[in-house]
Amino acid sequence: MAIVVDASIVLAALLGEDGAATASALAELEWIVPALWWLEIRNGLIVNERRRRTSEQLSASSLHELSQIATTVDSEPDGDHLMALARKHCLTVYDAAYLELALRQVLPLATLDTQLIDAARAEGVPLLGDSLPEPS
Repeated sequence: MAIVVDASIVLAALLGEDGAATASALAELEWIVPALWWLEIRNGLIVNERRRRTSEQLSASSLHELSQIATTVDSEPDGDHLMALARKHCLTVYDAAYLELALRQVLPLATLDTQLIDAARAEGVPLLGDSLPEPS
């Protein structure tokens, strides 16, 4: 099963924050991410280094760990739809990229961002907890 994965849920897992348990459910899924995803992950790590919540070594090991996960990077968003979603739901263009991708690929979305969750629900996009198969 494939799922669009927002940086917020991955960073929470890497940093041991709330949502880490939910993020662990992603391990068995195929990840689809917009092209900006790797930049958002790196930015989140560097911000947390500056706040002394993590270290350069943890950032490096986290990036290595993420590079081992099968991730498809989508670099061809529908720009007009992306802008319309950002306007309609008062999202950043970055967050709208995840929503646009989930809508275009007809995939569920994994995020901890409450504004993005609200927008996804409004657009009828299933969220991580709504779409995971039952454990066997």
